[in-house]
Amino acid sequence: MAAGAVTPGERVRDAERTRAEIIEVATHEFADQGYAGARVDEIAAKTRTTKRMIYYYFGGKEGLYLAVLEQAYQHIRALEQKLDVDHLEPVEALRKLAELTFDHHEQHQDFVRLVAIENIHYAQHLLKSEARAGLAAPALDVLSRIVERGRAAGLFRDDVDALDVHQIISSFCIFRGANRYTFRAIFDRDLLDPGRRDHQRQMIGDLVVAHVTATPTR
Repeated sequence: MAAGAVTPGERVRDAERTRAEIIEVATHEFADQGYAGARVDEIAAKTRTTKRMIYYYFGGKEGLYLAVLEQAYQHIRALEQKLDVDHLEPVEALRKLAELTFDHHEQHQDFVRLVAIENIHYAQHLLKSEARAGLAAPALDVLSRIVERGRAAGLFRDDVDALDVHQIISSFCIFRGANRYTFRAIFDRDLLDPGRRDHQRQMIGDLVVAHVTATPTR
C-alpha cells in the first residue's frame, strides 16, 4: 500500500466519527432552537464538516433531526436493557428502573427538550422513523418482566399494565425538565434544585410502587 493511503476501514471509522460529531452538535442545536429554528449551516459551522456532507449523510435537515431523535431514544432504551434487576425483588427492581429514568432525564435535558419539541410537531417526524418499532419494545421488555414477577409473587395487583407504569415514570421525569421554568416562575421552586433531588428521586419510586401495590377500586 502506498505511503499515506487510507484503508477502507479507516474511511469507515472516519465516516462514523464525522456522523457522530454531527449528531452530537445537532442534538444541542435542535434542543436549543427547535426544529424550525435550527439551521444546518450553523450545525455545519460547529463541526469539522460542511453542509454538503451533512446532506450526504442525512439527506437534509429532516433526516438529521430524525437521526437525532432516534439516537436520543435509543440511548435511554440501551440503558434500560443493560439494567440488571432480575436478581432483585420486584419492588426494588421497579425502584431501580424508575431511578435510572430519573437520573437519565436529569442528566440529558436535551432529550427532554427534544421530546417536548417533537410533541409540538405532533410526532410527525418520529412517525416516519423506520426504527420506531425498536424504540418501543426495549422500553417495556425489562419493565414487563418486573411486573410479571411481581404479579406472580402476589406483590403487585393483577391488573398492573407495564405501559401504564412506564407512563407514570416517564411523565414524572419529563415534567421536571420540560416544566422547570414555568413551575419556578409560578411556585418559586426549581424542580432540578440539587437540594431536593434525593426527595424527588424517592418520590418517583414511591409513586410507582404505590400504584402497583394498591388495591383496585373497581
